[in-house]
Amino acid sequence: MSTRTEAEMADEQRERVDSRHTAGSPRRDAVAVITGAGAGVGRAVAEEFARHGYALALVSRDPDRLADAAAQLHDAYGIRTLAIPTDVADADAVEAAAARAERELGPIDVWVNVAMATVFAPVASLAPREIERATQVTYLGQVYGAMAALSRMRARNRGTIVNVGSALAYRAVPLQAAYCGAKFAIRGFTASLRAELLHERSKVKVTMVDLPAVNTPQFDWSANHMGRRARPVAPVWQPEAAARAIWHAARHPRRQYWVGWPTIRAIVANHLAPGPLDRYLAHSGYRAQLTDEALPADAPAQPPGNLFEPVPGRYGAHGRFDGEARRDEPRTVTDASVAISCALAIAGGLAWLGWHVWHTRDARIAARASR
Repeated sequence: MSTRTEAEMADEQRERVDSRHTAGSPRRDAVAVITGAGAGVGRAVAEEFARHGYALALVSRDPDRLADAAAQLHDAYGIRTLAIPTDVADADAVEAAAARAERELGPIDVWVNVAMATVFAPVASLAPREIERATQVTYLGQVYGAMAALSRMRARNRGTIVNVGSALAYRAVPLQAAYCGAKFAIRGFTASLRAELLHERSKVKVTMVDLPAVNTPQFDWSANHMGRRARPVAPVWQPEAAARAIWHAARHPRRQYWVGWPTIRAIVANHLAPGPLDRYLAHSGYRAQLTDEALPADAPAQPPGNLFEPVPGRYGAHGRFDGEARRDEPRTVTDASVAISCALAIAGGLAWLGWHVWHTRDARIAARASR
């Protein structure tokens, strides 16, 4: 029996990748920059783009984890990879990363902003520097990434910027005020940038992808003041499902994508009944984000968690919720279908309200007559 060498197996893998490059696929030399690529959704996004043959510049803070990701993707898919350890909260560092990516890989076709940071705590327990840092990473990190990409893409009049948002960019929850505030800000920044590009009649595209809860390591290493281990609000999807949605958005940029029915429900419900939703989350929002397990004294999530320095370790795309996370493709709503969905939801709400008012009219008349 003959045995294959590592080189032969690598050649076979490259052939499989090349066979997927049909007429609708990107150029073989296409380049993407992924922030937050060392772990979590960013790591899964890097894998998805690698499967489609992109040369990748991987950006995040931990140099060892980033180098491992770059090596694994290069070996698995035969693509060019470049690990650029970068704190996205540093505008100069992000600009330097973009310059290096173009110098060593070529013109950037897609820039995906994924990096984020959060703190699990009520506002009364937060330190100002924690709010500042979470905002710098989650909001300004996307702003700096978009600006670095834009300065290059506008000159070529082509390229796509993908900003990764969340259902929490529309419906805030307790215990994550800093993160929710940053995601709301990303939505505003993206809308302004989009209008400016339309004004210029630019061919540069910007899209926003709002994700549901995803099984990532953030629930193990994000700063946590609550004394119990954090968890994503069910239902939970695997990061590969989120990555496929982001890949689709990069290839077919629309105004925005709402990914997963929980995202759609949260956004529509917030438009229809924000007050009742406030009270519902006041009642259930804490227990939905915390397990019954005590946070160990040596847990990475003990403050300050990964806010100011990366947490060492061989973390990947997945968190500890593989047993419940869904692998199926989450339902996605975009553009005209967003408007239709909202209109139907609003119409349904108004119809229920009208029915309720009509059917309680006699009771109200009788109550007034008895006074």
